[in-house]
Amino acid sequence: MTSHSWQDLPKVLGGEEAASQLSQSFSKDAQFLAFTTTDAITKPVTFGIKAAGSDSTLLVTVDNGKGSAKIGHHKESLFNLSALPEQWEQFFKPIPVAPYQSYWGMIGMNINQKGIVVLGDQDSFVHYTHVWRRALELLHDIHCGPVKADEQPDVDEDYITGRYIYINAPVWGKCKVFVEQSGVGKQQIVFLHTAGSDGRQYHGVMNNEKMRKACTMYAFDLPGHGRSFPSMSYYPGAHTTTEDSYIGCIAAVVKKLRMNKPIICGASMAGQVCLAVAIRSEEVGAGGCIPLQGSEYLTMQRQWHDRSPYVNQALFNPEWVYGMMSPTAPEVNKALIWHLYSAQAYGIFHGDLDFYFGGWDGRSRVGSINTKKCPVYMLTGEYDWSNTPEMSQATVDKIPGAQHKVMKGLGHFPATENPAKFVPYLLDAIEFIRRSKTTGLDISILRMTDD
Repeated sequence: MTSHSWQDLPKVLGGEEAASQLSQSFSKDAQFLAFTTTDAITKPVTFGIKAAGSDSTLLVTVDNGKGSAKIGHHKESLFNLSALPEQWEQFFKPIPVAPYQSYWGMIGMNINQKGIVVLGDQDSFVHYTHVWRRALELLHDIHCGPVKADEQPDVDEDYITGRYIYINAPVWGKCKVFVEQSGVGKQQIVFLHTAGSDGRQYHGVMNNEKMRKACTMYAFDLPGHGRSFPSMSYYPGAHTTTEDSYIGCIAAVVKKLRMNKPIICGASMAGQVCLAVAIRSEEVGAGGCIPLQGSEYLTMQRQWHDRSPYVNQALFNPEWVYGMMSPTAPEVNKALIWHLYSAQAYGIFHGDLDFYFGGWDGRSRVGSINTKKCPVYMLTGEYDWSNTPEMSQATVDKIPGAQHKVMKGLGHFPATENPAKFVPYLLDAIEFIRRSKTTGLDISILRMTDD
């Protein structure tokens, strides 16, 4: 089937029969019903899904606890999700390649594409992001069959313990933060969570048997995040993250827990700060860095829906990041990411992005990293359209002695999406750092194959 044949999107997807199947899915799908069952929806809302240049539109109407679909004209809808025919063709592959795993990815951040446009009422598009996302998923399943998710064994033992400590950090001042620990291995490693989230992202890794043997692992929630108490240095809603506050917080935790040259590892905004840690390794007391989804600089036009009095951040924030994950990630892990991003306080996510979107600028600095003192091994998931593998590679090319590897089948949250798939990459990175520092780590512990 050629891309040209996708011009009439509803027809390619199955016409009225597909619309009928979608209506039936709405009546049975627990996620759709959880999103739409509310008396706050006082009148039906209709949105459309269409190919650019065509009037033929799949119309979805949402009401309190129900939904329906039919074929019609795009002018019948409040807003329309539009894309080029060839872009929809990629989206409706059984397992899409990046960035076609989500409509947010198609809109783009650092994978910019022409032809993607939301037509009509932009506010309604944002208000109903959770609904149209689920509608697209159900439509994809009708057309291609459900995406075969990676398998993940069930567990009933947890090896993580947690406690509170007090630290002092620049900007944030005295803070009561929550720290978790697991493992008995010689190598200490500190995990840093992404913007607008918390350390629960690393529970799968911190419970992994190989990691528990190889490392003593720590993860802490930044002030105001997750289970940590908010800073008393600013009012609610005024949170911001700067390089100095972030570096100071990491250094304070390392000192408070009396760590000895730990590896610092984190993703997204934490991937950026790992590069800052490598630059300022003596100040932090770091013995190596593993930036995940990191680069020397990232800037783009910022959206303010995550700090708007008119948008429910508990719905918008998790939806915006949901599509950054691999489409094959186990559903329970994708649901955890959604939950963590829905659970943070007002302004936390946006304030963290002050650092991620341009607040961090290492373009003139990463080349000075001394990888003999602080080795750097970067890892980037192939499905990340926010910080792409190409951006990470361009950064590592500037750092003498650093390494970079693209992680297949993983996205923006590799440690959470699929810990079993992520851990082998992580162990490779730890082994590289330990070998670089010639500290004699027992390599047999880090063997990639099972004993």
